[in-house]
Amino acid sequence: MILVLALACGVSVSTIYFPQAISSLIAADLHIPAGSAALVVTAAQFGYAGGIFLLVPLGDRLPSRRLIVTLLALTAAGLVLAGAAPTLPVLVTASAAIGVTSVVPQIIIPMAAGLVPPERRGAVTGTLLSGLIGGILLARTFGGTLGEWLGRRAPYLVAAALVLALAVTLARVVPDTTPSSGHRYVDLLSAPLRLLREEPDLRRSCLYQATVFAGFSAAWTALTLLVTGPAYGMGAQTVGVLGLVGAASMFCTPLAGRAADRRGPDTVSLWCLLGVIGSAGVLALAGLGGTAGLLVLAGGMLLLDVAVQSGQVANQARNFALRPDARARVNTAYMTCAFLGGSAGSWLGVRAYGRLGWPGVTGLVALSAVLALTRHLTHLARRRRTRAVPVEGAVPPSRVP
Repeated sequence: MILVLALACGVSVSTIYFPQAISSLIAADLHIPAGSAALVVTAAQFGYAGGIFLLVPLGDRLPSRRLIVTLLALTAAGLVLAGAAPTLPVLVTASAAIGVTSVVPQIIIPMAAGLVPPERRGAVTGTLLSGLIGGILLARTFGGTLGEWLGRRAPYLVAAALVLALAVTLARVVPDTTPSSGHRYVDLLSAPLRLLREEPDLRRSCLYQATVFAGFSAAWTALTLLVTGPAYGMGAQTVGVLGLVGAASMFCTPLAGRAADRRGPDTVSLWCLLGVIGSAGVLALAGLGGTAGLLVLAGGMLLLDVAVQSGQVANQARNFALRPDARARVNTAYMTCAFLGGSAGSWLGVRAYGRLGWPGVTGLVALSAVLALTRHLTHLARRRRTRAVPVEGAVPPSRVP
């Protein structure tokens, strides 16, 4: 069952990522600048953030199977509209709608976390995220390759058929679940804001993922401009192939989940934030071009993928331990912040590349991780000081018989 749900996560999320690989084809097909075509990616991510805020809380209120199948059907309709879009405004609108309804993984993951014992929660979350990551990576390869062969409309139409097939499958496979909340929809919408105010660990997780995901999105959005530009002069298919390099992160997220179960999420978060900073250093060398630059680019994107996705596992393991009766609403708060950061990163990545070139993008990746790392080190230092303060009335260790 977990493997089937992991596949569902991957197929669902792929619909907002494959446009990253075909933005140059969209620009050529609609006769618009490359920077304008990047709005398609930004709109999908803003839509995803909106869908998380507006729809994911319903995972605590409605039966999961009915909600998941309905959203998949709406996603398929949006993909058909995007594939037939004659102008950029129509395509951007369809992309935003696809983003809104593609939040199925954010309903599946909290649902699955509630079906397993606490000691397996990190490992199961890691497995589901490995499926989600596979969808992200294969989406770029799928979009770039199919777009090169059949044009920019083909990936949208083929994706629509795949999503419909997935809806039929999940209608039979997803187990019946009992909603954990009977609150009104308005109360469900306000709950994430209240949880952010009440749970400092949730606020930390949101800050970590919003910042590093901004850098991640900036890098992947600008990557198409770099690879198809004068430094490399390659096509959209190359971007898709580079997406496959990050496949190792599919195998790393279950390991990160088990490490979070054993060592705690904060330890894994520290490793991952340092990994993002290291990836920025490697990626800074990729602007040189040539075969060596392409190899460096592949290695840097691999390290960035592994670090960001493993950090996601640590954050969600931390989050799902907070409020067992409100996991969907906790996930709403977290993922809304994460994708708002990702949307801002996509926008900033194009601007940074236009003004400062590839070094500006890698500097943005590094800065995003440094902000998160500073907050994390502050938390760790405060926790050590708290543990060092003796409890009033406690017997010092040297005097314990």
